[in-house]
Amino acid sequence: MSDKVVPVSPIKNFLAGGFGGMCLVTTGHPLDTIKVRLQTQPAAESGKPLTYTGTWDCLKKIIKHEGFKGLYKGMGAPIVGVAPIFALSFFGYGVGKQMVNRDPNTELSPIQRFFAGCISGVMTTVIMTPGERIKCLLQIQQGAGATVKYAGPLDCGAKLLKEGGIRSIYKGTCATLLRDVPASGMYFMTYELLKKALIPENCTSLSPLCTMFAGGVAGILNWAVAIPADVMKSRLQTGMPRILLLQ
Repeated sequence: MSDKVVPVSPIKNFLAGGFGGMCLVTTGHPLDTIKVRLQTQPAAESGKPLTYTGTWDCLKKIIKHEGFKGLYKGMGAPIVGVAPIFALSFFGYGVGKQMVNRDPNTELSPIQRFFAGCISGVMTTVIMTPGERIKCLLQIQQGAGATVKYAGPLDCGAKLLKEGGIRSIYKGTCATLLRDVPASGMYFMTYELLKKALIPENCTSLSPLCTMFAGGVAGILNWAVAIPADVMKSRLQTGMPRILLLQ
């Protein structure tokens, strides 16, 4: 099976990727909020329990104290950035494939697909880092009478720029690269290999169900690789106290 590219309108790719990304953010953001809260909660004081003991406990406490809206804190930044991020991701993967294999009639090896995916992760970091910084800061703002520093994504971005300039907006860039470069490589490699394995004989495309399965498995392996660096990124970008990390 060759890697010949069927010409598709860049506008259609951008719109389709943007719509798919918005669906992804809308469905996944509540779990992302829980993830960030668990990653950034401070260590328990002597004799006192942790604020959240686990995923289910965190979910219940957010709904109890902040309502369902609390699960969607900080969603504005990723919604705005998702279309260009997806566009850059697939553009970067295409560039990466050209870099590792200049013969379009030769099938890429798994390692070549991995490195092509890594190029995608490098490119998306340019947009991903400031969006993640704003999102994480909004997500950790507690409800129920707690002090709220940022009124929303625009207010958060403006205050970060005022307080620390562009460097503040891009805090956590190295950790984002450590997360997204290998994770993107793993995603694209796994997705392409599963697509190839699942396509029936005498067929040229996958059914929607098989496509979802391939994407789901690739996503699981993506996060299996990404989660250690993601913990560092969340703590760096939210300015967690008593956490000393090299920047």
